[in-house]
Amino acid sequence: MSERGASARIQDGRWVVDRRWVMERTGASAATVARWHALRDRYPAEHRFPDVAYLSERTHFYEREAVETFWEAWSRAFGTHRIGTAGRRAGDGRGNQGGGWGRARRNESVRLVLDELARTGGHRSGLGTHMANTYGGSPRSWQRAIKEARDLYERDRGHTEAVLKRAPRLPA
Repeated sequence: MSERGASARIQDGRWVVDRRWVMERTGASAATVARWHALRDRYPAEHRFPDVAYLSERTHFYEREAVETFWEAWSRAFGTHRIGTAGRRAGDGRGNQGGGWGRARRNESVRLVLDELARTGGHRSGLGTHMANTYGGSPRSWQRAIKEARDLYERDRGHTEAVLKRAPRLPA
């Protein structure tokens, strides 16, 4: 047996690993690993997280080979792009209460995109990449702000054109 707190050990002639080892191997959060274990009966056998093989002072250990087989099947079927989220949507942790700095930051991003749209005369390909390179973040992180800004820009531009069409013409 290895030292206390180790995440992998040999027990009864087989390798067993704890949740910390699973987290390091898969990149999943503690909540995700707990969810995989708690909801294991909801998944088909080939995508089911292994059952506890050994318990030591309230620490669950799983057969290493079973965990690796699970992870191989899981990542092939579902990918790894959402690992760490435990199946929850991203947010500020306040649910529908709102608050936090999320909306304030979005408003600032929308304002920056509106300034860029006004400067260039409208949307152009690669705007997300340009904003990410100029202000930081990833192009994907700018997409929602770009969509919101484009909607505002097009609405305001359409409103301005409609007002100009209705305005009386001055004599020449």
